[in-house]
Amino acid sequence: MDPHTLTLTPAPRVPRLKTVAELLKPITWFPPMWAFACGAVASGQPLADHWTLIALGLVLTGPLVCASSQAVNDWFDRHVDAINEPQRPIPSGRMPGRWGLGIAIAWTLLSLVWATLMGTWGFVACALAIAFSWAYSMPPIRLKNNGWFGNAACALSYEGLAWLTGTAVLLGGAWPGGHAIALALLYSLGAHGIMTLNDFKAIEGDRAMGVASLPVQLGPRNAARVACVMMWLPQAAVAGLLWHWQLPWHAVAVLVLGFLQWPLMAAFIKQPIERALHVSAFGVPLFVSGMMVSAWGLRQLHSLGVL
Repeated sequence: MDPHTLTLTPAPRVPRLKTVAELLKPITWFPPMWAFACGAVASGQPLADHWTLIALGLVLTGPLVCASSQAVNDWFDRHVDAINEPQRPIPSGRMPGRWGLGIAIAWTLLSLVWATLMGTWGFVACALAIAFSWAYSMPPIRLKNNGWFGNAACALSYEGLAWLTGTAVLLGGAWPGGHAIALALLYSLGAHGIMTLNDFKAIEGDRAMGVASLPVQLGPRNAARVACVMMWLPQAAVAGLLWHWQLPWHAVAVLVLGFLQWPLMAAFIKQPIERALHVSAFGVPLFVSGMMVSAWGLRQLHSLGVL
């Protein structure tokens, strides 16, 4: 064979299962599944008696709703990804034609069908989360074009809705109490900062395609400061609430987990682009650990008959 001859591999007509899995991004499923688990714990209900609902909810929040949102985002972001991450399934051509859109629609419908197994609350919460995911990515709404609105939609879906769904489903569809709503909203606010961490790797493409992420709007260093403040202050507020609810050890644990994030955040502010992934890898686990601590705090209040 002539070494100078260029051999082109034809694009596949049907994507490989490995490529489909890459599109659905299993690594992203953890946050909403964790939030649902926190809500289940916070409900105060016997977990062993509701394992079927818990299993259904974990599948719904992660492999279905979150996965569908990833497919939706990759389809409508394919032009941006061609600049930022051309190796992704759609811009690389490994997900040919309109397969990406077809999978996004199919997973959306499958999520809605699955949600019917979880009662009215589960279905409504699923429908709202899916509406947010499409509004986040799809023109002309495309909330992603503004980092404030887009990250808020993602954070509310990934944390708040998932948490409240876990609580409400185990309560038989009853509306979660004020304590659960307060914590779910505070952790949603904190998750807004976490969502901003993902935007630092895409500054070039976002700027070129008119996506006003916070690093594009504010500059990397100011966006890093905003992300850190939005992550940390809600945790401090949660600690204050837990203390007010006579849960001092839970409050101290959440506060300590928050302070442990400070060195990571300080380094991140100094080198925002280089350190964003570092905070995601080591700071976010501390953040979500505090979520579970606070959920067990609410569970203790239930056991004491306070809630």
